[in-house]
Amino acid sequence: MSDSKLKVVVCRDLGPDVMPLLLNNPRLDVVVWPHNSACERKWLLENARGASGILVMLSEKVDEELLNAAGPKLRVVSTMSVGYEHADLKALLTRGVRFGYTPDVLTDAVADLSVMLALMAGRNTKETTEAWPNFVWSPFAFCGPQLSSTPTSPKRTAGFIGFGRIAQATFARLVPFGFQHCLYTGNAKTAPDPAADAALAAKYGVKEVRRVELDELARESDAVFVLAPGGPATYHIVDEQFLRQMKKTAVLVNTSRGTLVDSDALAKALHEGWLYGAGIDVVEGEPQVGLDHPLIKAPRCVVLPHIGSATNETRLGMATLTVNNLLGGVFGEEMPAELGTSR
Repeated sequence: MSDSKLKVVVCRDLGPDVMPLLLNNPRLDVVVWPHNSACERKWLLENARGASGILVMLSEKVDEELLNAAGPKLRVVSTMSVGYEHADLKALLTRGVRFGYTPDVLTDAVADLSVMLALMAGRNTKETTEAWPNFVWSPFAFCGPQLSSTPTSPKRTAGFIGFGRIAQATFARLVPFGFQHCLYTGNAKTAPDPAADAALAAKYGVKEVRRVELDELARESDAVFVLAPGGPATYHIVDEQFLRQMKKTAVLVNTSRGTLVDSDALAKALHEGWLYGAGIDVVEGEPQVGLDHPLIKAPRCVVLPHIGSATNETRLGMATLTVNNLLGGVFGEEMPAELGTSR
């Protein structure tokens, strides 16, 4: 590596539309993990030495070990994710290393998928896609709860654990289905704001948007969407106590982090019929999810392999933002999406 160039390490090839932003930059020496798989830890630690910037995925742990391996030249770590549970923010702050992430870009894609999973869970697509060739039609075979309102069941209530950008985008998509009631839980450190809730209700043209306690949300919601950040404060926030309070006709959707839902409790709830179904895009322990996982074996549970942001448009936007964060940090310039590492 030339002494005049700054070394950056990239843990996954980001494709022909994005990689030229790095590879064609004459001020950079770019080292790229050469395989289409999670970056091996040994390779990362060896190549991080002397790097000014490191670009990671959710699969790479940004901890003391990696930061020590990189050394004092490291200026920035940029992750292609909106979540940052894999990064030790305090360790980054101590070293004065900046941290970039990718909020906002994936809002619409994850909101789309959240509604899709609610539909898939309610219509029992897990069992129905496995029905052929031995399926025999009968009047009420595979019937589940309808997501949209009906004359006999006009009230539809959506519950959100976490009510940030993705949750609000999800609710906006539910309004045309007849959802007129929105309940959500908030951060305990922030006070309720009835005026803001009323403004949101007016914006969406619905009867109510209201912050409630977790127990009320479980009891009253026809569809519960788990969209809060990960971390110790939300670990297993959806547990056996929560699930026992849900309506038997309700569905649960998790498109945030697998750690928010107790997998064993949810599997038990589905086997015993405490709620109707579940749509899961994130699983605790992923990507090590085998056929013996309790949710894979649970009835009426659709499990996807963390594809919430998997649209061409969104992934291209995320990759571009990740690289631009990296470039801003390496060259001491503004980063488009920098997370304050004091959090």
